[in-house]
Amino acid sequence: MFEEFTARHIRTEGAELFVRYAGSGKPVVLLHGFPQTSAMWHQVAPKLAEDFFVVCPDLRGYGQSSKPKTDSAHAPYAKRAMAQDIVEVMADLGFTRFAVAGHDRGARVAHRLALDHIDRVEKVCIMDIVPTLHMFDHVDQAFATGYYHWFFLIQGRGLPERMIGADPEYYLKMKLGQWSAPDAKFDPTAVDEYVRCFSNPETIHASCEDYRAAASIDLEHDRQDRGRRVTAPLLALWGDRGFVHRTYNVLDVWREYATDVDGRALPSGHFLPEEDPEGVIAALNQFLNS
Repeated sequence: MFEEFTARHIRTEGAELFVRYAGSGKPVVLLHGFPQTSAMWHQVAPKLAEDFFVVCPDLRGYGQSSKPKTDSAHAPYAKRAMAQDIVEVMADLGFTRFAVAGHDRGARVAHRLALDHIDRVEKVCIMDIVPTLHMFDHVDQAFATGYYHWFFLIQGRGLPERMIGADPEYYLKMKLGQWSAPDAKFDPTAVDEYVRCFSNPETIHASCEDYRAAASIDLEHDRQDRGRRVTAPLLALWGDRGFVHRTYNVLDVWREYATDVDGRALPSGHFLPEEDPEGVIAALNQFLNS
């Protein structure tokens, strides 16, 4: 995977990110989700790199990136801190403006990035989420059942870390199977990377901190920004066999949070870049070239 990509670590003010990059042309950064790494883009990134300069970092706390020490407010894992990492990585690579596409947790970082750095983000693609604030504001039994992990991972005193740490490979593979379509197939090399990285107790803890931040400091930031809209063009993509499709009118929700919204469902479960890479590539090419 990523044979033509350069791989290196780039230090930011708050972390050190493992980054893969390749290609030429306009820059686009691809942000992964939980419980994965930038390897999730292994089918999408090489095709995009034929026309764009593509950057695939591991988010802080995940993969081969550093796991900063947390605090009582979970601020080191706020989406604001993660977004700042991306600004600094792209600046290190020579870019002050860029497009961003994010899946799952990476999409939440992309949302915050587009709000905090409107002068940096040219376009933003959001995959298989609606905003964190909207989801917490509309909790019901279906949400608590489908997204139980949002409430499990935020528990304190090391509870989720201990339980997941008992068999991290089982937990990760169960999540891949639970959130994907029944016929989904994942590349074994990518899954091996996910398992290897997620088996690190520091990664398990950092991913819990990501979710703890989402339920605390991220909500504070989102409530402060209630009513502010993303002004960059926003493309929403989601899987037509997933929870988001069943639960939300995705475009209507995003139009409450952004001024220029388009998008559609793809034939997929949650993991669009791996379940329908051709659909994601086509949608991103059209969006980025428009």
